[in-house]
Amino acid sequence: MDAARKRLPFTTYSDAYALPSVIRCEKNLYIAQFAFMKLLPAKYIIEQALARGTLTHGMKVLETSSGTFALGLAVVCRERGFQLEIFTDPVMDKGLENRLRSLGTEVFIITEKAKQGGYQRSRLDALHARMRKLGNSCFWPQQYETPDNPAAYKLFADQISEMLGTDVTLVGSVGSGGSTCGTIERLRQKAHGARLVGVDTFNSVIFGQHDGERKLRGLGNSLVPKNVKHELYDEVHLISARLAFAATRTLHERHAVFAGPTSGASYIVGRWRARRYPEETVIVICPDEGHRYVEAVYDREWLKQHGCLHEGVLLDAPATEDHPSTALPPWNRYLWERRSLEAVLNLLEDAS
Repeated sequence: MDAARKRLPFTTYSDAYALPSVIRCEKNLYIAQFAFMKLLPAKYIIEQALARGTLTHGMKVLETSSGTFALGLAVVCRERGFQLEIFTDPVMDKGLENRLRSLGTEVFIITEKAKQGGYQRSRLDALHARMRKLGNSCFWPQQYETPDNPAAYKLFADQISEMLGTDVTLVGSVGSGGSTCGTIERLRQKAHGARLVGVDTFNSVIFGQHDGERKLRGLGNSLVPKNVKHELYDEVHLISARLAFAATRTLHERHAVFAGPTSGASYIVGRWRARRYPEETVIVICPDEGHRYVEAVYDREWLKQHGCLHEGVLLDAPATEDHPSTALPPWNRYLWERRSLEAVLNLLEDAS
């Protein structure tokens, strides 16, 4: 506590909360809990754009997001004095929408889902139409494509290295690909054997499943983002919403770590990995805290109404499938072995 008291105060919210707190939960299992992880890339992307001159004062910032990347941008834009417009869909919870508007963000809710690519495609179409109207007076961070997204996580990787070394097993959910890919690339500069375990959900196309409805938000995608570098992943786990919700509650009940369902999905995978490989140091990325989910994941009645109440004991281990496209709920593991998406998909074609 003495060291903490001697630190100078932070000058902004984003400086204070960009990096996570690292908590030891079991002998070789650590949780890296962010207040909300997307603040880190949002801050880095905006700072890099300002440094390059691609973003200047007077320009509007535009982005498509239904989650905390929007919130990260809202915080940084408020601190830096930029106007922000977010294109989202009805999945965005009212609490997040209210917080965005409180920070001065203009929120556009797109209600029509595209036949190919779902809401993510229709949101992008709306954003592109707005950009054509604004011309050169706007900046699009492009979280799914910009290399500044994964590059932002060098700071997090260095934090891990200082605390736990570089020869670790990193477990994290995959949405844009920024956090897992950016962190492991930095770690492998010093320890090529550092391991990466990606956590996705069923009906997400990122690792070869067919696109479909997903109850588990904050991970998965209807499009394959350019920032997902498949060749970096050693194995991939697919988790159902019901199991992720139960794991989220367990994480809180056992370790008092108050987190969202993407954290729960990664936690159950990380716990299994740490117990199966006790010689490894396993660190689980928890992307956000649980405040947005108090009336959902932490509410038994809500879980019951949505068919997601899990009364049993958590599964101890996943099933293992021959191919991720054939994986079924509630939990499946696939040995990806640092291959490209095309190479893995071709394995299925060769088998047939």
